[in-house]
Amino acid sequence: MKRRRPLTTLSLSFLDAICCGFGALVLLFLILSHSSVAARREATEALKLEVQALERQVLSGREQATALGADLEQAGARRQRLLAQARTMTENIAGRRYDLAQLETDRIARETHVNRLQADLKSRDEELKRLEGGALQRAEEGDRLRSFPGQGDRQYLTGLKVGGERILILFDTSASMLGERIAEIVRLRNLPAAEQRQADKWRRALATLDWIATQVPPGSRFQIYAFNERAEPVVRESAGRWLDAGDPAALNGAVDATKKIVPAGGTSLYHAFKVVSELKPRPDNVFLVTDGLPTIDRERGEHYTIPGKQRLRYFDDALASLPRGIPVNVILLPMEGDPMAASAFWRLAQVSRGSFISPAEDWP
Repeated sequence: MKRRRPLTTLSLSFLDAICCGFGALVLLFLILSHSSVAARREATEALKLEVQALERQVLSGREQATALGADLEQAGARRQRLLAQARTMTENIAGRRYDLAQLETDRIARETHVNRLQADLKSRDEELKRLEGGALQRAEEGDRLRSFPGQGDRQYLTGLKVGGERILILFDTSASMLGERIAEIVRLRNLPAAEQRQADKWRRALATLDWIATQVPPGSRFQIYAFNERAEPVVRESAGRWLDAGDPAALNGAVDATKKIVPAGGTSLYHAFKVVSELKPRPDNVFLVTDGLPTIDRERGEHYTIPGKQRLRYFDDALASLPRGIPVNVILLPMEGDPMAASAFWRLAQVSRGSFISPAEDWP
């Protein structure tokens, strides 16, 4: 039997010391670990509370940002509305100023017209006195190439004097020349061409053109252009050149050619005035027979109903293309719904040093 090794006091004491030390270490580790875990838990709880506070601040900030964004959008919309109102008010003010200017121009034109009528009446009174005294002598008409049957010499009232070396007659042949009222124009333009040519206003326009032709001096050159949406000579083969007023066939042929025209389309004053620039040499006297402001600028637009202010813009655009220094004598046959035409064409006559008349129904 194997003999057991005997125990010694030294070996037991060493093991006890080792175990006690190890146990002390474990106990120390447990104590320290527990305190660190508790500290970490406290720190974690504090951080969680801080995170929650920050999240609440972020949420509150987002709500404030959303509210501020809504306020900003409302402020932007209000600003746009105020800007639109400001633009509208500015346009209204400009329109009122323009209307005031037109009314002032119209007032001046009426005063001038009244003064002319008073002067004409005075002249007629003096002429009547001369007739009663037997002092009036009838002027001879042997130098006229074309006669005009009617109530005598109507030049006493108009102040028109047909003279110059190159005389251009611009004759409006738009549909509005059929009548003085819109309803009448609409009715007549749907009738056959022969009946349209018999319209009272159109026959007056032809008679006016005929009267101007009778006043053309024999030594002059002349041209007659008809215009509506375009402008072209009434004698087609004479485009771009002057006709001899001393040739009765040329003068009578041009006047007769106008009687074959049927009024149609809109009115482009721009193309009429363009003829003044294109003729070489340029005319030194222009006679314009028309009934109102243009309804077309250079090309026909999409709209058929043109307001008065737009027609004035078309008129100013056409006037800008007219060469300076050439008298323009306007014979305006009035039309319903165009009250600004008289002042505009009177201004044209004044600027160009021409004359302006809006004759009575029995003229010429």
